[in-house]
Amino acid sequence: MIYRLLLLSDENDFFQREITIDAEASFLQLNDFILDSLNYSRKELTTFYVSDEEWQKGQEVTLMDMSFGKSEEDSFLMESTRLEELIENRGDRLIFIFDMISERGLYIELVELLAGSQAEPKLTHSEGKAPQQTSSFEFAETRSVGGAGLGFEDDDIFDEDGFDSDDLDAEGFSELDSLEGY
Repeated sequence: MIYRLLLLSDENDFFQREITIDAEASFLQLNDFILDSLNYSRKELTTFYVSDEEWQKGQEVTLMDMSFGKSEEDSFLMESTRLEELIENRGDRLIFIFDMISERGLYIELVELLAGSQAEPKLTHSEGKAPQQTSSFEFAETRSVGGAGLGFEDDDIFDEDGFDSDDLDAEGFSELDSLEGY
C-alpha cells in the first residue's frame, strides 16, 4: 500500500507538499525525507505525534528513546515503527515537530491510499516556501505555553548595577559560609 500524505504549515498558508511513501516505510524514513525535501538539517531533534481530527497530540513517535527505561506506556521509535502501525485510514493525521524549542511543526494528513508498493518516498507536489527550520529565541518565547514567555521580565532581583543581595532569600545558603577557602 502507498500513502499519499499532504503536509501543511500554520506559518505559511501557501505552503503545501504532497509525498507518496510506502505504508511499510518507517517513521525515520518519512522524517529524513521531509527534512531533505525541505533542505532542513538532520542535526535537530524531531518528533511525530499521532493526531486526532482536531489536531490534538496523541501518541508520540520519537527519534530516540527518551523514556530511559522508566516509562510504563508504549514508546515508539521512528527507526523501528512502520507508518502502517499508527496510521492506516484516509484522514488519519500526524503532527511533525521540526523545531522542538518553539514546538513548530507541520500538519500531515493521509489523503489517499494507493495500491502497490514504492521503494523510496517521492515528492509529488510542492507549493510555497517552507517555514524556517529553527526560530529565534524571541520567537520561541512568544510561542511558549500560554504565551507567557520565560517569566524573567518582571523579576527585579537584578537592577542596573547587577545583583541586588537585599532581594535574595538567604535561607539554605549558610552551609556555603564554610566553603570560603575555595
